Amino acid sequence: MKDEKEKSLLKQPLVEVQDLKVHFPIRKGILSRSGGMVFAVDGVSFTLNEGETLGIVGESGCGKTTTALAVLDLIRPTAGKVFFEESDMARMSPSELRKLRREMQLIFQDPYSSLNPTMTLNQILNEPMRIHRVYPRNERAGRIAYLLEKVGLTPEQGRRFPHELSGGQRQRVGIARALALNPKLIIGDEPVSALDVSIQAQIINLLIELQQEFRLSYLIISHDLTVVEYICDRIAVMYLGRMVEMAPYGDLYRDPKHPYSEALISAIPVADPRLKRKTPMLRGDVPSPIRPPAGCHFHPRCPKRISGCDVHSPQLKDIGGGHWVACHLV
Repeated sequence: MKDEKEKSLLKQPLVEVQDLKVHFPIRKGILSRSGGMVFAVDGVSFTLNEGETLGIVGESGCGKTTTALAVLDLIRPTAGKVFFEESDMARMSPSELRKLRREMQLIFQDPYSSLNPTMTLNQILNEPMRIHRVYPRNERAGRIAYLLEKVGLTPEQGRRFPHELSGGQRQRVGIARALALNPKLIIGDEPVSALDVSIQAQIINLLIELQQEFRLSYLIISHDLTVVEYICDRIAVMYLGRMVEMAPYGDLYRDPKHPYSEALISAIPVADPRLKRKTPMLRGDVPSPIRPPAGCHFHPRCPKRISGCDVHSPQLKDIGGGHWVACHLV
């Protein structure tokens, strides 16, 4: 099925992230004195091309969502740069950022809490067009009907409230809202994790169809490696605020180079009880982002660690074919 969604990518960068860092101060006491830092994202770099889908995976707390919010400028980076179509977002004025918001939209994880329960679907879809003053008022009803049909709903359902819809239908409304302003980039933060498996497949196929029709670029945040394998062209693996591996989806699943990526892939359930895991499950918990380990952050849990892993931090290196790895073993 993956072969059916292959796209001829224009190798033109849409988003470029350079050494992105997001650190949150910890405040203590009535005077709010600094009590340390949370190193949520600690030096992440990647490029997302036009018409491409990049997936970011990792355990909870690894910095996936924080990276996405920093790309959208909903969180100000502590350091590093984010470029959108070669424009440095940190140098943009508030009015320039407001215009840029039309090009970057977000699909939320929870399709119910992300929709205003007091508004009808028509009002929900009209709101972004009203705020950004796109489309004349007399054309918006037609635009809303068009968006509803594109995501598999009917214009008659536009008079309903979110509580009158199923979970899958609510997520379709979230997708329609993201499409309302004709964006170039859509970030999906666990866009199908709250849905039933059968509905997940429908939403993923819908996202693929919309990408091909509207030439969208996707940044998909997920912990489900089977989802990102199906929809993504490239996959980036994060661990404790750092990117440890990034590769085309086939290379990563067929021949992972980082021990953490290998452990994640080996943990994917297999529908055959006779098959045994080739790689043992990871032991221990993810260290605290307040006090991350020295050297390679993964070394306390790594079954292949060598001398120097606890001292020197490996750099993300290109090993050929668009495959990047941050590991002393490579």
